[in-house]
Amino acid sequence: MNLPFSDVLLRRPSMTCYFRHLKGIFQRSGIEVTSGNKKELDQTIHEIVAVRYKDCPKTWKEVKKRITEDEDGFAAALKAAWKEPA
Repeated sequence: MNLPFSDVLLRRPSMTCYFRHLKGIFQRSGIEVTSGNKKELDQTIHEIVAVRYKDCPKTWKEVKKRITEDEDGFAAALKAAWKEPA
């Protein structure tokens, strides 16, 4: 697939840049990450840590902080906040 150079420059990286670090948290929360629910799950995590959506670096910083302080608590908060998309 050949895209015009301008389209390549405008493409955004995946919003789920930090998900690979949260596999254990997702498992503990009983959440299966799929291509169909990544965006909603990302939005839920942003809400939990009270960071504006799509600010991945700030979100990851806050998630790491919370996991360090209370990993089980973060997993429980994610489980409670997660609503599987219809």
